[in-house]
Amino acid sequence: MITLRNLTLRRGAKVLLDKVSATLNPGEKVGLVGRNGAGKSSLFALFNGSLHEDAGEFSVPAHWRLSQVAQHMPETGESATDFVLGGDTRLMTLREELAQAENSEDGMRIAHAHSDLADAGEHDAMPRAQALILGLGFKVAELHLPVNSFSGGWRMRLQLARALMCPSDLLLLDEPTNHLDLDALVWLEAWLQRYPGTMVVISHDREFLDAVTNVTLHIEQNKLTRYGGNYSAFETQRAQQLEQQQSAFGRQQERIAHLQKFIDRFKAKASKAKQAQSRVKALERMEKIAPVLAEAEFSFEFKEPANLPNPMLVVSDAELGYGEKTVLRGVSRSVLAGQRIGILGANGQGKSTLVKTIAREIPALAGDITEGKGLHIGYFAQQELDVLSSDSNPLEHMIRLARDVGPQGREQELRNFLGSFNFSGDMVAQAVGTMSGGEKARLVLAMIVWQRPNLLLLDEPTNHLDLATREALSVALNEFEGTVLLVSHDRALLRSVCDEFWLVGRGRVGPFDGDLDDYQRYLLEEARRLREAARLESAAAAIAAAPVAAPEPEQRRPDPAAQKQAAARARQLKKDLAQAEQQMARLQAEKEALEQRLATGLPPAEIADAGRQLKVLTQDLASVEERWLALSGEIETIDASA
Repeated sequence: MITLRNLTLRRGAKVLLDKVSATLNPGEKVGLVGRNGAGKSSLFALFNGSLHEDAGEFSVPAHWRLSQVAQHMPETGESATDFVLGGDTRLMTLREELAQAENSEDGMRIAHAHSDLADAGEHDAMPRAQALILGLGFKVAELHLPVNSFSGGWRMRLQLARALMCPSDLLLLDEPTNHLDLDALVWLEAWLQRYPGTMVVISHDREFLDAVTNVTLHIEQNKLTRYGGNYSAFETQRAQQLEQQQSAFGRQQERIAHLQKFIDRFKAKASKAKQAQSRVKALERMEKIAPVLAEAEFSFEFKEPANLPNPMLVVSDAELGYGEKTVLRGVSRSVLAGQRIGILGANGQGKSTLVKTIAREIPALAGDITEGKGLHIGYFAQQELDVLSSDSNPLEHMIRLARDVGPQGREQELRNFLGSFNFSGDMVAQAVGTMSGGEKARLVLAMIVWQRPNLLLLDEPTNHLDLATREALSVALNEFEGTVLLVSHDRALLRSVCDEFWLVGRGRVGPFDGDLDDYQRYLLEEARRLREAARLESAAAAIAAAPVAAPEPEQRRPDPAAQKQAAARARQLKKDLAQAEQQMARLQAEKEALEQRLATGLPPAEIADAGRQLKVLTQDLASVEERWLALSGEIETIDASA
């Protein structure tokens, strides 16, 4: 287990943790939360050995293997598959050992090396690596492309796959969802839920934390507090603590009054019914999110739009794409005043194409897009942070915006406005290039708010925002009186803001009749469909590339003895296969029962034992599954030759 006892941790002169104690048991999945700058990354540095305690005691079992995502951008010409395979450090060491043994022509050493490689999973290493790559959103055709051919975000996905490839007892993940689409995120959740070791994760995605963690460590005011349960359980327990501190709820009461006023004013108006309903939904969530909002560095609101054209825009029988490449066909959709639409779609299906076309970034290839009179789009693009001028400061950005786009504003007015987004004092003169991703995202939001849009088009606006700021954005969007089109892998934001969904997939855009749970099931089914299609395509290519055998001069007669022997072998294999299936069912049932026990909360003394049992069951299940696959393959071979 990992133990911290009366531990003090500093960065320079600043005390981050002061005499804290905590224990993490084997097999626990831990969410590490706290405000930006509280010390989460420093605690990670303690876990991985790059930082040492200043006082007290810290211990991790000496035999534990550590894996974490490298934060540097990989620069290499090796293929994506080889790069991810390199994450299995034990396998790489054993391959080197085999090469040295072969060079020395030491037969015994060669035999041992082959045995060790078999134990390390050499036989299925490449399929495992490629399954990780495909699961994180890459296409089959990209498996052997050089790492340097991918953009930065995709290279960081490869770093994540490389970390997952590494055999480990302790897995450290710092914001693993930042570069992922929702389909890759759903896959990652499923993978981490099966991970048998101990995991510590920093994330600002509450639903991701809920899905993959069962313990929460909270850093606040130099203290470290352990809570049993996932992020929602932590939030509930934290709310109960804060209930005793009425001052922490002052901001909540103001928000409740603001939302209630809107509901009372518009709930009887048919034209405002949907917007009023969104505020009701926000009000219902308010009590739960109050503790997080109380910690938020700032809160903000979108200004009331000057006008609300209805419809906002109409897309009629449009073809959308780039140059001569058509991505989406027959697109006919209307966007009405007050709608709150979530745009869903698996990676690479055309979400960005749709968003950029509506945002006027690229033209439609065919068809018509009719905008309502007075349409004013506020567009937050994924790459918006990159196009901010790194040499300019926030005030210079705002001055240019007011001059070139409007509305006009005096310098002091712009300073005051930036102050409301927590850019005050010296920060208004700080070069954007020196700011964090969260600060840049906050500046982009400020620039959008200043323009007073009536249609918000937001493409992954939360990538660099912490949990508190995400909740502030959620509240602001629910109070916004205009229209919202939202692309996001943050399901908590989608659930709280959107009343309806569009699905982009298979070259079409249409309504999605279901909720986000239905959509997650759709994504998993779509991933299975694409993997099967890729497998069939690969098999067809292999057949086409195979040399055509010359016809035999005469038909060989089947050997009765060989046929009899093959039939007997097939019967035995099928019997073994049935036994393997029974073993898999039994082990799966035991594993699920043990996971259920762990989820309900066990005494610390029992958790460690249960964690070890779970690890053994997971390994046994994987072994039986491999045997089942081998038996199935041999049976198919015999049947094909019969």
